[in-house]
Amino acid sequence: SVAGLDKEPDLVHMEARTADGHTHYLTCRIQECSETKRNGPFSRAIDVSSLVVQDEYIFIQVTTGGRANYYVSYRREPFAQIKLPKYSLPKDMHIISTDENQVFAAVQEWNQNDTYNLYISDTRGVYFTLALENVKSSRGLEGNIVIDLYEVAGIKGIFLANRKIDDQVKTFITYNKGRDWRLLQAPDTDLRGHPVLCQLPFCSLHLRLQLSENPYTSGSISSKETAPGLLVATGNIGSELSYTDVGVFISSDGGNSWRQIFEEEYNVWFLDWGGALVAMKHTSVPIRHMWVSFDEGRSWSKYSFTSTPLFVDGSLVDPGIETQIMTVFGHFSLRSEWQLVKVDYKSVFSRRCNKDDYQTWHLHNQGEPCVMGERKIYKKRKPGAQCSLGRDYSQTVVSEPCVCGQGDFECDYGYERHSNNQCIPAFWFSPSSLSKECSIGQNYWNSTGYRRIVSNNCTDGLREKYTAKMEKCPGKAPRGLHILTTDGKLVMEQGHNATFIILMEEGDLQRTNIQLDFGDGIAVSYANFSPVEDGIRHVYKSAGIFQVTAYAENSLGSDTAVLFLHVVCPVEHVHLSVPFVAIRNKDVNITAVVWPSQAGTLTYFWWFGNSTKPLITLESSISYMFTVEGMNTVTVQVAGGNSLIQDTREIAVHEYFQSQLLSFSPNLDYHNPDIPEWRQDIGKVIKRALAQVTGIPDEQILVAVFPGLPTSAELFILPHKNTTERRKSSEADLEQVVEILFNALNQNLVQFELKPGVEVVVYVTQLTLAPLVDSSSSHSSSAMLMLLSVVFVGLAVFLIYKFKRKIPWINIYAQVQHDKEQEMIGSVSQSENAPKITLSEFTDPEELMDKELDTRVMGSISTIANSESTKEIPNCTSV
Repeated sequence: SVAGLDKEPDLVHMEARTADGHTHYLTCRIQECSETKRNGPFSRAIDVSSLVVQDEYIFIQVTTGGRANYYVSYRREPFAQIKLPKYSLPKDMHIISTDENQVFAAVQEWNQNDTYNLYISDTRGVYFTLALENVKSSRGLEGNIVIDLYEVAGIKGIFLANRKIDDQVKTFITYNKGRDWRLLQAPDTDLRGHPVLCQLPFCSLHLRLQLSENPYTSGSISSKETAPGLLVATGNIGSELSYTDVGVFISSDGGNSWRQIFEEEYNVWFLDWGGALVAMKHTSVPIRHMWVSFDEGRSWSKYSFTSTPLFVDGSLVDPGIETQIMTVFGHFSLRSEWQLVKVDYKSVFSRRCNKDDYQTWHLHNQGEPCVMGERKIYKKRKPGAQCSLGRDYSQTVVSEPCVCGQGDFECDYGYERHSNNQCIPAFWFSPSSLSKECSIGQNYWNSTGYRRIVSNNCTDGLREKYTAKMEKCPGKAPRGLHILTTDGKLVMEQGHNATFIILMEEGDLQRTNIQLDFGDGIAVSYANFSPVEDGIRHVYKSAGIFQVTAYAENSLGSDTAVLFLHVVCPVEHVHLSVPFVAIRNKDVNITAVVWPSQAGTLTYFWWFGNSTKPLITLESSISYMFTVEGMNTVTVQVAGGNSLIQDTREIAVHEYFQSQLLSFSPNLDYHNPDIPEWRQDIGKVIKRALAQVTGIPDEQILVAVFPGLPTSAELFILPHKNTTERRKSSEADLEQVVEILFNALNQNLVQFELKPGVEVVVYVTQLTLAPLVDSSSSHSSSAMLMLLSVVFVGLAVFLIYKFKRKIPWINIYAQVQHDKEQEMIGSVSQSENAPKITLSEFTDPEELMDKELDTRVMGSISTIANSESTKEIPNCTSV
């Protein structure tokens, strides 16, 4: 918790993975942080490890459609989406600073790899404007991202950044929080007093801005609140930042001018409120000396802190209290234990400082005395005064506001600074959109394109001109109406809550009526826009594709938005219904039967043979022509929602064949469980019995047992291998095979033992002449088979009536028609004239049950036999 913000001192902000498998941002009291009592102030799921609670701000990230969206809560107010320039398209974002009621953020955009753009926000942290492009980034020791940006301590508004320009890294400084940046002026002379030839902008001073990951070393740059204006950093002079020819540089005036103090890398610490500097060489060899300066690095005194050289690991220094003691720790050898060396500088500071030991220092920016809208005068110890500041030391800052000038204002959100120093609207930004959350009779702040820099204290001058103006709301017709789901997905499971968000780019919100039609016969209306901003929930009770329509209207106009929502019921099983035998080069109908049958819109992927590319349809049936004789494989995959199921079947393809219906002795019916596996096994047993009795090869016989009672089957007699070249002789051979089989069947020679004591006899069903099935047009077997089918169905009806025996594959049903048909989209079509399909037009679920649907091939005609099941037709329900 943060004091003054969180109402309860034991409030906890946390990420948690909830029962739905998503990560949510939750707040709770420590004593009551249970599953039943915790609550989430952000209704949607968030990205894992994206919660940041820092000062007055809370940040979270939500990724939808592959794009990250960022949200912020200021002072625990409701979350608002962070607004970056429209086409920044961030890949990554890091919160760098939340000091002084403003957010600094580093954003890696879509076209960046090793650099980030620096953005700065308004007070609420919502609207961000660009402060500096292409800031260098690197990886820390633990793999974390390190941005080369440094905030100078003790003086607000001063930042240093390393920017990459044309593959060169250069150091820039700003005195007004990123509005203006400039290169660092190199020292005039080196350590030996020789002039340094370095002319801007071709040559400048460049600094390493990484803070030390070891808290006991000074790092490459350091400054202290207790020593305003004093900066010490490692760097180099030249055209770009280098890591070879480096030295240590110091500035006593907040970065305006620099002096070199060492030619190698040193650790530098601030002692006695910054009144003294202590330096030790940064090296891997043991040392025994340190240097102390009382004049801000202009001169150094050498001191020995140990008689035996020490491998220095770090130092403990506390510059903000009344002490002149530092503790150095390290090893005398690589294998020795830690050694602590206490260095006391009290004897060096001979006395306490008096008023004659102080001088004033005016903060400026290249001579400009107004920095962040103020003139500031600091009190500091005179260089060389070897006195201690003491506990009661204060910097005694004298400050007075300045008149506001252009440098005190940055461009507002949606505006860009041009070469004439004017803020002009970006090409993607419409200034009139600022009044979109506004209603007639109300007022809104109309931006001038400028906003005063946060924490800038200037007065008068351009302040009135550049400050946003309070204006009356103009009242606008609805424009840019959008409808979307909270998670950005267009697929929803049946029975679950679907939450819709309605957004409007422009319009008189408080006077706009919103109507939302869910597409299933239910609609809701709102008298104004505000109640629907948190989302509108609706539960769909059936599957399908629903057209969700939002309509906004006020006295000035109207707008409409449409969303197509797929409501699905996860598919659990698929049965591929194919004919057992097909004729080569003739179309065959293949059907995939899905359970449950009311699963909504499904996608079917069909593979034939060795094909690696599927045929894709939205229909459960497909017509296909096989061109290769022999056994062909058919595979279907059905995709619905988040589920994907598959089934595979084989089909025998031949140029011609014959078929004959078979029946069995009644005792087989008693043992018939009527499941696909049993029927397949019985077919194999009959095939073996036929081959054993007749001596005909297995590959010429195929037996398919039909579902239902009485038990029946179809015998397919296939040509011997692929003998299409000898067509007439092969047909004669096939007739001989048929005659042999029929003789065996008519003599009751074909029988098998189902179980001990149960002998089953196979008969020829005398309802067909078993004609030759051919692909040529000269045969009239198709008409004959259709006639025989009618005869067979008539006989079946007679048997039902005569013996009153229920045959399960005959089904009588009635479907209740709803009062209002649900509007659905039946197929994908680019034409606006594509017909709409209602639920009543879809095939009844009983017609497509898995085991009840089988295809029987009689020649080139496939007939589908419906069957009834004693089971209840499954429905997709949500518990």
